[in-house]
Amino acid sequence: MWTRELEVAQDAARQAGRIVCEVYDRPFEVREKSHDNPVTEADLRANDCIYHCIQAAFPDDGWLSEETGDSRARLDRRRVWIIDPLDGTKEFTQHIPEFCICIALVDDGAPVVGVSYNPVTDELFAAARGHGLTVNGVPARPTATADVAQARVLASRSEDKRGEWDAYKSRMRVELIGSVAFKLALIAAGRADGTFSLTPKHEWDICSGAALILEGGGRITDCYGEPLRFNQPKPLLPGLIATNAALYEPMRAVIAEVEPMRQTAS
Repeated sequence: MWTRELEVAQDAARQAGRIVCEVYDRPFEVREKSHDNPVTEADLRANDCIYHCIQAAFPDDGWLSEETGDSRARLDRRRVWIIDPLDGTKEFTQHIPEFCICIALVDDGAPVVGVSYNPVTDELFAAARGHGLTVNGVPARPTATADVAQARVLASRSEDKRGEWDAYKSRMRVELIGSVAFKLALIAAGRADGTFSLTPKHEWDICSGAALILEGGGRITDCYGEPLRFNQPKPLLPGLIATNAALYEPMRAVIAEVEPMRQTAS
């Protein structure tokens, strides 16, 4: 089960990746959809490419994408594709190769297929329920690090600029990496130990990475420790905690200790 869906998602990601690389290698216009929320030709063309690939293969499935006007019709579908055609547009515009194309399928709110593809580094992270996690076809899994002090934790550059990580830097090894989806892919594949964000995230930022982490054997919840459910009427999650299986509870304990002090100090 989910074999064909995974194959279609991987093919769509690679097709979209060729578009993204073509734009990346030449001058391109950057527009602001809203404050600090850029969009480029690469986002829009990749979105169209993915839509046509998915629609041709699964015309009855629902659709939710950052770059497509939302429709409540998806709420009536059990199967819904959740897409971010280019997560990490800021990094893309700065030619920092820390972004990815995100394609996920949810079944009754649960992620069952996830593909996150970095076309510049040509790394395709893929998972489907019951099929395991691979990177470019090679099996991968999260780390086993259980000590927060030794953990390599990936943080948002924008959150770090706002000082949100200052109180945590003495507690863990914080590394700044672009794109929340790319962070989740790296954690799923064992290249880092965890990440968290206490600010809201859209479903399309997280869904493919959630599928990767869960199938790899890691843990991911919202920032309150509740399971993630996708294809909600308002596709905005309150934040997230994502780690390998061993680190999750120790990480939550550190957040619970540090965050009240940080909030009081601010």
